[in-house]
Amino acid sequence: MVLPLIGYADRFSAKPGETVRFMVSSLASEPYVATLVRLVCADPNPDGPGSVEVDLSAVFRSQFPSRPQTTDVGSRANVTATTCPYSRDAGVSVLATIWPTTPQKGLQDIISVHDAAGGFALSLGEGGRLQFRWGRDAVVRLPTILRPRRFYRVWASFSPLHGVLSIDQLDLDTGKSEHAEIGLRDAAGEASDGVAISIAAAAGGTPRHHYNGKIERPAIASGGLTDAEVEHFFNRGELPPAKTVACWDFSRDIPGTIAYDTGPNGLDAQLVNLPARAMLGSNWSGREMSWRHAPDEYGAIHFHDDDLGDAGWEADFSWTVPADLASGIYAMRLDGGGHRDHLVFAIRPAAPTATLALLLPTLTYQTYANFARPENPELRERISVWGVAQNIVAEHPEYGLSMYNKHSDTSGVCHASSNRPLLELRPGQLHTFDPKGSGLLHFNADLHIIKWLEDNGIAYDVLTDHDLHREGPALLAPYQCVMTGSHPEYHTSETLDGIEHYVKGGGNLIYMGANGFYWRVCFHRDLPDVIELRRAEGGVRSWASEPGEYYHAFDGTYGGLWRRLNRPPQRLVGVGFSSQGDYSSSYYRRSGASYGADAAWLMDGIEDEIIGDFGYFAGGAAGLELDRADPLLGTPDGAIVIASSEGHSDAFRPVNEEMETQHPPRPLPELIRADVTYSQNGAGQVFAVGSMNFAGSLLWNGGDNNVSRLLLNVLGRFNQGKGL
Repeated sequence: MVLPLIGYADRFSAKPGETVRFMVSSLASEPYVATLVRLVCADPNPDGPGSVEVDLSAVFRSQFPSRPQTTDVGSRANVTATTCPYSRDAGVSVLATIWPTTPQKGLQDIISVHDAAGGFALSLGEGGRLQFRWGRDAVVRLPTILRPRRFYRVWASFSPLHGVLSIDQLDLDTGKSEHAEIGLRDAAGEASDGVAISIAAAAGGTPRHHYNGKIERPAIASGGLTDAEVEHFFNRGELPPAKTVACWDFSRDIPGTIAYDTGPNGLDAQLVNLPARAMLGSNWSGREMSWRHAPDEYGAIHFHDDDLGDAGWEADFSWTVPADLASGIYAMRLDGGGHRDHLVFAIRPAAPTATLALLLPTLTYQTYANFARPENPELRERISVWGVAQNIVAEHPEYGLSMYNKHSDTSGVCHASSNRPLLELRPGQLHTFDPKGSGLLHFNADLHIIKWLEDNGIAYDVLTDHDLHREGPALLAPYQCVMTGSHPEYHTSETLDGIEHYVKGGGNLIYMGANGFYWRVCFHRDLPDVIELRRAEGGVRSWASEPGEYYHAFDGTYGGLWRRLNRPPQRLVGVGFSSQGDYSSSYYRRSGASYGADAAWLMDGIEDEIIGDFGYFAGGAAGLELDRADPLLGTPDGAIVIASSEGHSDAFRPVNEEMETQHPPRPLPELIRADVTYSQNGAGQVFAVGSMNFAGSLLWNGGDNNVSRLLLNVLGRFNQGKGL
């Protein structure tokens, strides 16, 4: 069921003079109205800081006709041939190696050809059995149900000369082969120009019959093949040249979106909706773990019936950022048919206008976007009681999945596009039921930081991870201080390098969250709005990459934790991910060092021993995910641990990478804690809060509290100038 009013912007940020395009789907019969607004806070909690949205109708407000736009979910490879590449009178053979993941899910086409005579298709059919259809009605099937996640060689043919429709399969795990055939006369017919070919879905018309699983080197041959020719194809990947219609080599140009045909007709296939590449083939030997070193062993593509690479919507309108609009977080608010939506984006300055930059963790926003969480009746009741409009993400798979979800075949979602509605990137979106507070995460949690800056009259510019990835260290260099969001978990090599270069060069960094700088992601070579994630060995993760598939297809780099790549967060910001629990929070207790002369400037005006035993995120400043200092992992010499959390619920456990055996390597209190730290890194200074829920305490009591005072002390020093 599609949402009645929904859309997305074509970028996360823009600066004056740049144009933002907006894609909208509206089911209303009347036009909708688009109004520019600036977002300051979006907490729907009746007892919280509230929603602050500045109406900028004077800058932009306009009306546009409503129209529905839909998504086309499911990956495949498509070929359109202007002339028919085969002769039906000669018959055809089709071949592939497959690794099905949901063989009993219904009709799934492996190779499908559509022509005027009805075409043909090699498919998984009734009950998970291999079948071959010729024309509109003739079908031959094998009796055995295919097992999931096993490699099979499959081939089928129609011979008009002999009047036989045949099909074969070989289970590469057991060595068992099967053959079936039926007689079929007068079934050749005439093919016409304009033939459509699809791999992993039905060809021609509306996309359907999507296949789940891997396909390796699919091919079409003219006429029948001898047993020796079939054997040669599966062993060498070659068909007799005179019989070759198409032979697609999925090991060529793995980062790209074209499946290249090595045959004489040049029937290259366009990959649709980003199926997963750099997947193990049936011939993987285990001698190489990187596809770059043995691409011929990574000649499979994993297709999914719920992949979405790009919604592909047309732009309803565009808007160019004026020169006099301040940097901040904005949205194009849509109103129509009794519904409302916000299309969020940031405006960055043409040149720095403040000494402080807030670096929004947009890579993390994109990774989590459309996370279909388990059903939560308490959250639904909260939504009803508070009377807030919400997108229940799990009810809308048509907008694509999150990289925290699994596909329908239980494989992990390793791609995320921003060219689609990102349902959680909406003001006021609740993420979980929070009996003590608001239940906010990510974007809406970061708006608490925005409001705190505004309330305290602190000038700031807004930048994004995507800006930093494109522009590198030069983006941050002009600023005295850079502040992160509450959960900067995902980083490319370029963003991590940019932050490290900034700090070591004398920049001051405030790390406002936890579980940051944790996973590596990368951008697609040709599609700048798509990122890839391989959840390699270790880490707290909702799914794990298959063995041998730890290297990104997009750029060939090794995926997984930055800690596994010898860049633990402690080396950059003094603390790193140590423990995770439920959505609950506790408090910090000051250390002895916090009373020393070196920390006097940090604790100025704070007499309390307990810090942050309050807040809008689960009732405290230290919660959900916790970072700790650890010299063994790179916390700089001389770092000051100002305070550490305690009293966490039994739901908190050490993260996976800390557990070398079933027994924790240290007493649990040493691992289950959040450390507030000050450290020096190169010529720069770093303040880290060690908790994902810290930002939820800033606005408590109107901002008059010890968490707010601590951060004001830090900014007061960090904003004075770069360097120690």
